[in-house]
Amino acid sequence: MFTGLVEAVGEIASLEPMPPGIRMRVQTALGAELVPGDSLAVNGVCLTVVSADKTGIQADVSPETARVTTLGTARCGTIVNLERPLRADGRLGGHFVQGHVDATAAIDEIREDGDSRWMTVRFPQELASYIVRKGSIAVNGVSLTVAGVDDHRFGVQVIPYTWTHTNFHALKAGDAVNLECDVLAKYVARALGRE
Repeated sequence: MFTGLVEAVGEIASLEPMPPGIRMRVQTALGAELVPGDSLAVNGVCLTVVSADKTGIQADVSPETARVTTLGTARCGTIVNLERPLRADGRLGGHFVQGHVDATAAIDEIREDGDSRWMTVRFPQELASYIVRKGSIAVNGVSLTVAGVDDHRFGVQVIPYTWTHTNFHALKAGDAVNLECDVLAKYVARALGRE
C-alpha cells in the first residue's frame, strides 16, 4: 500500500529483455535503503526489488505489467516517480494507492496558471464511473485531486512543489501516463453494479 506521495525520482538506466518480461534498472539513492524482496512503486506500478545497491535497484516487469502500464514502452533515460510502501506507523498524507494500474492514458494538455499547472488527461471510457470531481486519482503514482471531469477527460491542478519534485516537469501533451483510480470508488461502483 502506498500514499501517492512521491519520495524521489529515478532514471531508468537499463532495460534488458528477460523472456518473459523485462529486467529494469533504476538509478536512485533509495537503492541504499532497499533490499531484495522490498516493494517499490515505479510510476505508480508496484514492483519487487530483485537487487539493490547505493546507486539503484533492479526489478522485473512481468509481461502483463508491461502490457497494461507505461513500463512496457519505457526507454533508458526516462525519469520515473518512486515511492516506498506506507509503514503501518506512518502518516497517510495522500490517499490509499495500491500500485495496481487500472489503465494508461494520454496527457491532453498542460497549461500554466500562475506558478501552478493545469494538466488534462484523456482516460479510457471504462474508468468513467470511478473518476469524480473532488475525488482522488493517482497519475504516474502521484496522488491528485480531480478538479473537473467529463466523459473522456479529467483535469488536475499541480502545485509547483509537485511539478518540480516528480516526473511531471518532463511530461508534454501526448505522453502516456499510468492511472490508478481510488480503490474506494471501485468498491462503491461494484456494490452498485456499475462494474
